[in-house]
Amino acid sequence: MNKLKVAIVGYGNIGRFSLDAVKAAPDMELVGVVRRAESVGNKPAELADVKVVSNIDELGKVDVAILCGPSRSIPEVAPLYLAKGICTVDSFDIHTDVYDLHEQLDAIAKKNNAASIISAGWDPGSDSVIRTMMLAMAPKGLTWTNFGPGMSMGHSVVARSKKGVKNALSMTMPQGAGIHSRMVYVELEDGYTKEQVYDELKADSYFAHDELHVIPVDSVDDCKDMGHGVLLERKGVSGATQSQRFKFEMTINNPALTGQILVSCARAVVKQKPGCYVMPEVAPMDYLPGDKEQLIRSLV
Repeated sequence: MNKLKVAIVGYGNIGRFSLDAVKAAPDMELVGVVRRAESVGNKPAELADVKVVSNIDELGKVDVAILCGPSRSIPEVAPLYLAKGICTVDSFDIHTDVYDLHEQLDAIAKKNNAASIISAGWDPGSDSVIRTMMLAMAPKGLTWTNFGPGMSMGHSVVARSKKGVKNALSMTMPQGAGIHSRMVYVELEDGYTKEQVYDELKADSYFAHDELHVIPVDSVDDCKDMGHGVLLERKGVSGATQSQRFKFEMTINNPALTGQILVSCARAVVKQKPGCYVMPEVAPMDYLPGDKEQLIRSLV
């Protein structure tokens, strides 16, 4: 078997769990990890036998780059790798900006004979696939996506970037029917108040549309748990038949599931024609290793 040559770009929570998933994949080879130049010489123990570089060109042939940086870095970072003809996958999670990013990267990927799967997390991502199937099963109706309770990695990264914040943890709390509140636990810098941090967060699109509570704590680490979850519900109509009800529910380790989905999408992206894709555009079997005939026989 010619194994897929995969590089991990960025080594935060998602990068660490992506590394585990690549190592467990029977059809992949981890060729290295790309980090900021100042971090290259500071290897954690789990990277002792892994090539760590600041420039992906140092890794030789790379089929897919798994981009594990913050969502707001993806529009700038992904084009750099696509321009080299390297396929990319990312977990971009700003729902309102997904289509614009799709169009931006589609043109770049086609120009460089590469492919990209964006927003390859669990929401957007695998939940998007489930919502698509629910809509196919009941074309008329309502779908509710209820997140949590759990830690939002994207929201926590944004909260930590604000003035007056030493450290932060953003928890998503479901209120039902797709309505959520954000509980942001913060270690405050000296001289800053929770009201100032609230105003900073509320002005950001990540927090602008949900009920927000800022709660000062002595230690964010004492509050941290990477668990999360989702409940997807749809009530709708199949043909002329009313009251069709569907539910999908999961309780997860947030970065572990994100890392696994990224790795499954790394497998799928090289099977696509040049261009940019979101997960509902990709055939589900493309995410899986193995022979097509065997997959059909075992899954259908």
